[in-house]
Amino acid sequence: MSARLRSLPTDGQTIDVAHREGGNALTTFWVDRNLGFAVAAGVAAMFALLSAWLTPRGPITTSEALATVIAALVVGVLCGLFTGSRWSLLFAPVIFLALFELARAGVSGPTVDSIHLGSLYGAIAFVVGRVVHGLLTLLPMVLGALVGVGLAGRWGNGTARPFGLGSWLLTTLLALLLIVIFVAIAQPARTAPILGTDGAPLPGSIAELTTVTLGGHEQALMLRGRSTDNPVLLYLAGGPGGTDLGAMRLDTGLEQRFVVVTWDQRGAGKSYPALDPTATLTLDQMVADTVELTHYLRDRFDEEKIYLVGQSWGSTLGVLAAQAHPELYHAFVGVGQMVSQRETDRLFYEDTLAWAEQNGNEALVAQLQAQGPPPYGNLLDYEPALSHEHDWNAYPEFNVENEMPAILFVPEYTWLERINGFRSFLDTFSVLYPQLQGIDFRADVARLDVPFYMVLGEHEARGRAVLAEEWFQMVDAPSKEQITFEGAGHRPNFDRPSEFAALMTRVVEETGAKQ
Repeated sequence: MSARLRSLPTDGQTIDVAHREGGNALTTFWVDRNLGFAVAAGVAAMFALLSAWLTPRGPITTSEALATVIAALVVGVLCGLFTGSRWSLLFAPVIFLALFELARAGVSGPTVDSIHLGSLYGAIAFVVGRVVHGLLTLLPMVLGALVGVGLAGRWGNGTARPFGLGSWLLTTLLALLLIVIFVAIAQPARTAPILGTDGAPLPGSIAELTTVTLGGHEQALMLRGRSTDNPVLLYLAGGPGGTDLGAMRLDTGLEQRFVVVTWDQRGAGKSYPALDPTATLTLDQMVADTVELTHYLRDRFDEEKIYLVGQSWGSTLGVLAAQAHPELYHAFVGVGQMVSQRETDRLFYEDTLAWAEQNGNEALVAQLQAQGPPPYGNLLDYEPALSHEHDWNAYPEFNVENEMPAILFVPEYTWLERINGFRSFLDTFSVLYPQLQGIDFRADVARLDVPFYMVLGEHEARGRAVLAEEWFQMVDAPSKEQITFEGAGHRPNFDRPSEFAALMTRVVEETGAKQ
């Protein structure tokens, strides 16, 4: 392709502009550098404002993440082309960050609020809320700007410094990193089929990841079982904001006897995109969602009643749902039963303070004494009182494989859903937990009109076990039984999965569900 060169003076410099394909349209911006930077600033600003409008918490779905990466790459290329300057590598990201943060100022939650790196919870919030977003926007923007500047030089902008070895290496490394991230994000979630003895999917079984609309919000379910004719078991995870799909996949015992439905509640895990608007995320709405999901399962599997199992916060939600609509459930099984979150936190505070004093942890003692006992207005303030449980309540068989973050690394989650597992632990918790401070089943729930089974671990913390046993003695029910699993802690269903599956089989036999 032929080229005709001319020299254009600007700011005491000379720019050689090659009249090649694409060069003429950009000559004006290269000659007037202020204009070029102004247009590039406008492009970065528009991207920031559009991102804040469409994805105020950053990309939280696979499609949003992929679109963000592509858009940021294009924005970077345009900024590099319009300016023809390597300053665009810094200029465009800074404008994007400043305007994005300003434009989303009305959104609340630990992952989008002010940065607090002095605590573990604060550091996690920063990483999943801002570092991940930076990888998906700033990395491709910088790469795009490098490419744009390189193209500007090739198309005749003489002030665009030619690529040297360092530039080529940086561009290549950023491109390879972006490709790895893009491929990881694009991997779909899946759950393995249930196989028969012949190695083929078992006829009549179910292994499905799906969504259902509850309370006007799309929420995620994992359904697994050897036969759709078996009784239905709805599992409510702890939290608020917890996701247990990975923990439920560690053992398949329940799948042999039940259609096991693991629900990522609104704002949790795979259902994190349903978090907003947070004004409608209330305790009453969570109970209503539980009942609506129960009706969906009854209709889908042609069941008059189902089994309800709740762990930790899920046991609070389960009690409230069973109390409101006992006619929908064969039985309620509370695992790691919660009774009063406020009183539990107060006892945890006492035990943590005592442990810190006994072990000479003066910094922690000072911090706890300065804060005083809970409840607190800020989620981050709970960390000193609650995060040391396994220091003062260690037990020999504690298994980190049953806990966050290990349980997120199963194929049932996409890359973004694993990130959302952390986000929901922070953002959803901060919305719902203050609403639980007035709950105390010892005063509020004197009766459950369903058979009630309470499962505790031998090593359950005092702040939960004492209250659970007190309430169990007080509550009236058609039948009730307390079961303690030796060697287990707060999650006995996961610490002793085979024992829990055997217990649930007995529950079916005792409550007369269809065989």
